[in-house]
Amino acid sequence: MTPGTPAPRSRRERPAKPALTYEGIVATAVRLMETEGLQRVTMRRLAQELDTGPASLYVYVANTAELHAAILEELLGAVDLSPATTEGDWRDRLTRLLGSYTHVLFEHPSLAHSALVARPSGPHYLAVVEAVLALLHEGRVPDAQAAWGVDVLLQVATATAAEQSTRARSVDAEADHNALVAVLRQASSATYPRIAALGADLVSGTPEQRLAWIFHAVINGTLTTPRTAP
Repeated sequence: MTPGTPAPRSRRERPAKPALTYEGIVATAVRLMETEGLQRVTMRRLAQELDTGPASLYVYVANTAELHAAILEELLGAVDLSPATTEGDWRDRLTRLLGSYTHVLFEHPSLAHSALVARPSGPHYLAVVEAVLALLHEGRVPDAQAAWGVDVLLQVATATAAEQSTRARSVDAEADHNALVAVLRQASSATYPRIAALGADLVSGTPEQRLAWIFHAVINGTLTTPRTAP
């Protein structure tokens, strides 16, 4: 190149794309979910966001269901696992841990529904399972019952988050609740004696109180119910 000759310039109009990584794909998927909703997090939409072809993503993620499970796995890192190692009644501590898990899902309504079928398998999910099992073990729950109980407890938490998040998004949720309370209070004692006897208590309590009671009920059932019929 002779003096005064301009240095060659790249014809590339934009910087080189960063190499795809599993972590980068999941981080982008989480960002898309937060801005556009989980229903928009598809392999095609994600490929568009990453400026690549869908085929490139299949090297890292098999399908959309696996992608959603990966998003859930990432968010489960926010679950508070400290109750597993603190002092206090093991049932109360397990209830707090499960409450934190439920809250994480409640913060992402669409993901709560997806979590009913999308099962993560990464370290964050395994840490949650391990913490639940550790607390069941501390409470002297037989291993066979704990092995099934952990699945039931997480299913209850997941289903509760999905249900409550749906209600929270409904503009008619409060009106529907008030209408139900009115119907229960006005139920005929002749036709519905048990409903009339309990009345408004059927829908009493805060969501937090009811959730804690549900967890305690399932925990106690796990402790006292053998896997084989007597």
